[in-house]
Amino acid sequence: MYFDLIIIGSGPGGYVAAIRAAQLGLKTAIVEKENLGGVCLNWGCIPTKSLLKSANIFNSFKKASKYGIITNNIKLDFKKIILRSRYISDSLNKGVLYLIKKNKIKILYGEAKICKNKIVSVIDKYGKKKTYNALNIIIATGAKSKIFKTVKKLSTLIGYREAMLLKDIPKNILIIGSGAIGLEFAYFYNKIGSKIFIIEKMPNVFPFSDIDISIQLENSYKKYGIIILKSSIIQSIEYIDYIQCTKVILKTKILYVDIIISAIGICPNTENLGLEEIGITLNSTKQICVDKYYSTNVKGYYAIGDVIPSISLAHVASYEGIICVEKITGLNPLPLDYNNVPMCIYSNPEISSVGFSEKEATNKGYKLKIGKFPFTALGKAKLNDSTDGFIKVIIDDNSGELLGCHMIGSGVTELISEIVVARKLETTSFEFFKCLHPHPTISESVVEAITNAYNKCIHI
Repeated sequence: MYFDLIIIGSGPGGYVAAIRAAQLGLKTAIVEKENLGGVCLNWGCIPTKSLLKSANIFNSFKKASKYGIITNNIKLDFKKIILRSRYISDSLNKGVLYLIKKNKIKILYGEAKICKNKIVSVIDKYGKKKTYNALNIIIATGAKSKIFKTVKKLSTLIGYREAMLLKDIPKNILIIGSGAIGLEFAYFYNKIGSKIFIIEKMPNVFPFSDIDISIQLENSYKKYGIIILKSSIIQSIEYIDYIQCTKVILKTKILYVDIIISAIGICPNTENLGLEEIGITLNSTKQICVDKYYSTNVKGYYAIGDVIPSISLAHVASYEGIICVEKITGLNPLPLDYNNVPMCIYSNPEISSVGFSEKEATNKGYKLKIGKFPFTALGKAKLNDSTDGFIKVIIDDNSGELLGCHMIGSGVTELISEIVVARKLETTSFEFFKCLHPHPTISESVVEAITNAYNKCIHI
């Protein structure tokens, strides 16, 4: 069977690229070995946010008397929390299936291997093999969780998938790594009753963020009772059968926990695809090397998303897929500006950022103006009982350009888009002065932070 385009993987990069290709008139097929929507829809972005929503509601009920609402006998049904997250993923999975069928995209279920001459072989779950020809092939196979290596495999050492399917709430959880995955699981399980330890090998929690975000996040998590062990490395892990828990030895501390969640990052799904046989170039971390339009070194073969040296975010993969397909069809899309990609973490407080950190901007030689506005001075944050947080803007002193913006606090994952659009339109800080923001809102803190950089802030 012949196609104009075959896409390997149906995550947010693959299925979006497939739909855009179909819109542009390409006869398109998509190969998927598990569930439509990939990790994001089934095991990442969507179900984890469902869990966090449940945790937030439970936490709000516990504080209800503060708002004049009396509640008694509040109970947590952990099984229903997990089932709700699976239901939402399943319903969105059906939504992706509807979109694929609507756009007349062929779904090929099975394990794909890419061959020379733009041939894709697919082995289905029954072991039956079929081959397909395509004019173009996009690799969008995503990534998988790295698992912390131990001397022997332990059932108590799990990844993100297992962490979303536990049958009971663990009393004590150790989370290895303080990136997005680790922070979100730490918040969720802390709010439903687990004692949480976070181990981070770097000197700061959430180490690749702006330093002020890291400091605020650590302070907030300490208020929750989360124990953060920075500059720490695990020396050994051992399950102790007679006390039915796992012993974790650090250099200066010993922990006994029920579950260990490995959140040390991801690695690309590039094994067993046939890339080496074709001659597609990989880097030292087994990611596929591509140009700015996602073409590999072999003509007609492309790659997007977590399999390339890019930013591992669902919305990035989707955008890369659109650019790639539009270039294939002869359009002239602009390359993605990776410095204007928003990053969000959905713990509480939420975190979002775009552009340079203060350290990065300084290292690039910019003369800076820094503006911050704390949520303790914000009316909407006070009435929401969410004053942990702030907005920080990094401005080029010469031009007024917004070099970066970093936010932590309630609602900031929605707010960051304002900065993304402003930076795309090359809006300067001086133009922000003239943009009226409604009161009381969280958004007015953006202008307050910018005016504070020029010593013109009214409310602090």
